Amino acid sequence: MLHVGARPRLFIVGQAPGLRVHETGLSFNDRSGDRLREWMGIDRATFYDDGRIAIAGMSFCFPGYDEKGHDLPPRRECAKTWRARLFEALPEIPLFLLVGRHAQVWHLGSRARPTLTETVEAWREYAPGHIPLPHPSWRNSGWLKKHPWFEQELLPFLRARVARALSP
Repeated sequence: MLHVGARPRLFIVGQAPGLRVHETGLSFNDRSGDRLREWMGIDRATFYDDGRIAIAGMSFCFPGYDEKGHDLPPRRECAKTWRARLFEALPEIPLFLLVGRHAQVWHLGSRARPTLTETVEAWREYAPGHIPLPHPSWRNSGWLKKHPWFEQELLPFLRARVARALSP
């Protein structure tokens, strides 16, 4: 899925669309999207305003399920084929939200820490232009409980940074 206007102020980079998103054609059109919008402090209409917010996964298509019923990772050839060309065509974007490990590694490169947790915990090193986030899936509720700093420290900064990026 790709949602992008000519001059986005914020770019949300996800993993790959899940099955529901793939079927509806609308990124984060599920409970994880509800949680992400809550984290960002914005409503659904603002979230889908592609004049201000761009959304793209590391791949555009649903990658399928593994033998345990979990989503497969984004297909590598997708990012190789289109990511660089997409960002070359866009103006400078003041804020990237990097949702999940694949997005963090691609955008941060060697600056990404060895694990998602370490990368998200080091968010101050990447701010104000990049903010790494765990996936907002409800499957990650345990991760959020184990890392109270995420809600106490990162989310207030995220909400303020999103508001500043989206303001005229």
